[in-house]
Amino acid sequence: MSSKEKPTLGGTRIKTRKRNITAPLDPSAFADAVVQIYLDNAGDLELVAKSIESSDLNFSRYGDTFFEVVFTGGRTQPGTIKPDEGERHPFSVLDCEPKREAILPSVLYIQKILRRRPFLIKNLENVMRRFLQSLELFEDDGRKKLAIFTALTFSQKLSGLPPETVVQPLLKDNLVAKGLVLSFITDFFKQYLIENSLDDLILLLKRAKMEDNLLDFFPTAKRSSEGFSEHFTKEGLLALVEYNEKKMFEVKLKEMKSALTTQIAEETDVSEVIETVKQQVKDAKLPDIEVVRILWDVLMDAVQWSGKNQQQNANAALRQVKTWAQLLNAFCTNGKLELELMYKVQIQCYEDAKLMKLFPEIIRSLYDLDVLAEDTILHWFRKGANPKGRQTFVKALEPFVNWLEEAEEED
Repeated sequence: MSSKEKPTLGGTRIKTRKRNITAPLDPSAFADAVVQIYLDNAGDLELVAKSIESSDLNFSRYGDTFFEVVFTGGRTQPGTIKPDEGERHPFSVLDCEPKREAILPSVLYIQKILRRRPFLIKNLENVMRRFLQSLELFEDDGRKKLAIFTALTFSQKLSGLPPETVVQPLLKDNLVAKGLVLSFITDFFKQYLIENSLDDLILLLKRAKMEDNLLDFFPTAKRSSEGFSEHFTKEGLLALVEYNEKKMFEVKLKEMKSALTTQIAEETDVSEVIETVKQQVKDAKLPDIEVVRILWDVLMDAVQWSGKNQQQNANAALRQVKTWAQLLNAFCTNGKLELELMYKVQIQCYEDAKLMKLFPEIIRSLYDLDVLAEDTILHWFRKGANPKGRQTFVKALEPFVNWLEEAEEED
């Protein structure tokens, strides 16, 4: 017998990790189970909510399927709203009447479910987005029910539902072109404003990044301020019409101010500036009184003010008035507009400490340059209505007014 050791196998022993075995997706069985809960409780949503809370169904995996059952009564075929195979129940959102009182219980029911399972909010977003992007597949009643439901979700402040993920998907070109989006959003606005203020609606639109783009809901042929006013006036939403008109007015004023500021900074010829302003006034239908206010604001904003050197400030202000007197004169065409210009000068001199002592000098300069008439100055002096610094400015202007009155008597 040999005394040599028997050979052994060498090398490293490799340990293999067991693979996780994933259960296959079975949304149909999940949907059938939820449908059965509805049927067992005869559509009583209070009881349905309790049964769902105590169930061991896998909501984290089948959240979208759950909301399909809530909205339509069962599963829907991928990419459509058509019913898929499987059990169905007749207590869904789309089976309700198109009335607030009929749909509100479903919204409150979903709110209860989300309090217990807040992660489902993402699934609600998914299903709502899919349905809103498929508005053409619904009948008129179905679209109205969706509008009421959507309005109620925000009115009831449904936990964590972001408006931009609901409103933005509506802006598909084909849906807008067919007028479906305008019809939907009109119903949505009307329903939301039943319990909420216009300010609440505007805040909601801001969060949805749609506050400045309301015309995007309109088909191209109707996409105008006039079309907006006509449509929502007809629908009884006058407050929204007034808000939009005010906003459009502010935009036009801002555009005019911006253009004027550029021309003043570039020292464009006065006659060219006058023509530009006249064209903008005509196009935007701006009231004369607003034009006068803007002209004065832009001219003073363009002055290079000195820190504490009063004389330099006075010279700069008077130089600006002299340079652009022709522009002011072109739009101060009557006593009312001249008086408004005086009020603008008064307010600015009152609110800006460095201009406080310049009021009489500016008024005299405007008189010498034929921007302000004698009658306007005397009217302001005797009956001016704006109280800001009035007592101080009346006293400061008194010597000039006395001179005007003496000259009038001599004439």
